[in-house]
Amino acid sequence: MSIRKNMNQSSISPANGGYGAFSTPVGIPLPAFEITYHDRIFTLGSCFAENIGKKLQDDYFLSFINPFGVLYNPFSVSNSIRYLVSDKLFGDDDLFHLGSLWNSFAHSSIFSATSSEETLQKINSRLIAARDFLSQTKVMMITLGTAWIYEDSETGKVVANCHKLPSARFNRRRLNVEEIVGELSEVMLQLREQIPDLQVIFTVSPVRHWKDGAHVNTVSKSTLHLAIDELVKKFSFTGYFPAFEIVMDELRDYRFYDTDMLHPSAQAVDYIWQRFSDLYFSENTRKLKKELEQLRADLNHRPLHADTIEYQQFILSVEKKKNGLIENYPFLKDRFE
Repeated sequence: MSIRKNMNQSSISPANGGYGAFSTPVGIPLPAFEITYHDRIFTLGSCFAENIGKKLQDDYFLSFINPFGVLYNPFSVSNSIRYLVSDKLFGDDDLFHLGSLWNSFAHSSIFSATSSEETLQKINSRLIAARDFLSQTKVMMITLGTAWIYEDSETGKVVANCHKLPSARFNRRRLNVEEIVGELSEVMLQLREQIPDLQVIFTVSPVRHWKDGAHVNTVSKSTLHLAIDELVKKFSFTGYFPAFEIVMDELRDYRFYDTDMLHPSAQAVDYIWQRFSDLYFSENTRKLKKELEQLRADLNHRPLHADTIEYQQFILSVEKKKNGLIENYPFLKDRFE
């Protein structure tokens, strides 16, 4: 049963009013579409995009996460989208050698390797897989982390990762709202041209960038908010999910931060995931999600005594439960392989 068809309100708030009485519930306008287990979801951007993408994968949704690694600024996000909608591959000229590793300024260090051939193989195989997935994607979730960029002083290009090169190599500056809107508007049009039914969800990462101080972090995040507001007004197929506001208002307490006091804790990510689920998933999707979460917990169970009759019976019951779900939802078969 669709929440769009059975809810009269124009926005949705947490069922329990957030965490206790000392919380400010964030009402979120209902989107015009729902996400089901048949849909593909592409997550792109900061580490918060990784958190949500991993939640989707853990619950057996079709999700592809950051084919370039974590991306923080809007220009690196737009550059990655330009590659995704093109037929270009990376070559030797796109790499540089530092120490023992070959690296790419467009990628995080997880793609670096001791030979250029291995680095390019990792980069291009991931890019090809991402293009194939994106061509059938229904929803792209873009999380922006900072308005600050680093420009390579030798090429003038914005880099996604400095790879620990000296700071003198780069020109660091903050993007303005007009630059962000102009850049992302171009790639929104490119995406929509290739994938006419694509829906885009923007978020601002709740992770605080604290090296420059509280005020500079606030100005950076505010710039992102203003730019996204303009984009959502401009493109009807885009929307905004207030992950930032949920952390700032509903979870306004340091117990919802990790030990560095900058990143949301696992509990906070779980809560945001629940809010996302309530907003975008239909009742039937949420019901299946709950069953799959229990199955995943059973599959991940590690007993103290694996050789007992009781544990063997447990294994058989879990297998029966899995086969029953596949029988009822045949499309799940490939997701257990």
